[in-house]
Amino acid sequence: MSFKTVVITGASRGIGLSFAKLYQAKGCHVYAACRSASAELTALGVNVIEHIDVTKDEDIGKLASALNGVPIDLLINNAGILRDERLGSIDKDSIRRQFETNALAPLAVTEALMNNFSDGAKLALITSRMGSVEDNTSGGRYGYRMSKSALNIAGMSLSHDLKPRGVAVAILHPGLVGTEMIGGYGDITPDQAAERLAQRIEALNLENTGTFWHSNGQVLPW
Repeated sequence: MSFKTVVITGASRGIGLSFAKLYQAKGCHVYAACRSASAELTALGVNVIEHIDVTKDEDIGKLASALNGVPIDLLINNAGILRDERLGSIDKDSIRRQFETNALAPLAVTEALMNNFSDGAKLALITSRMGSVEDNTSGGRYGYRMSKSALNIAGMSLSHDLKPRGVAVAILHPGLVGTEMIGGYGDITPDQAAERLAQRIEALNLENTGTFWHSNGQVLPW
């Protein structure tokens, strides 16, 4: 599918910025939502929708208003945060913030924009294999793991609920990406991650909707 209009949350840096660059280069109309636009995002010349905190209902409303009447071919819910909690020093407020950003916000953004979806539109949720129960071999990271697991099950529900509308849903793990969020170390760059994720999105259809994919094409365990 050739996407005409792509909407990306958390687009000011990291994978979100790389998605914006990639889809702009493909000739798409890119709408980049973020709390504060970076110089790199501004320099792209895409449609920047600034001052959007996806955990706030009023900001999601502003995003929906800014996109009023805009048909969306691809929505990428990319915004997320990572914190570190360990047993013996659990911070419930930190966990709540991760749930708000990583799990509830993508669902709320999708609901607010679902009437914008064009025929054959696609929804991509940027999650993590750290949300996999089976793949958890090291423990820790309670808030991040729990919130991403919640996002995964939300993605599965969305795949069922949006299928009658002709919208396919991808639940995507980017890999270990060298972003600012994890301190810059990683196996691949944000640009490489965006390119690989875009390949998974291209392969997405109503037959494989709801698949939990690694960006390298591996189907991940729940």
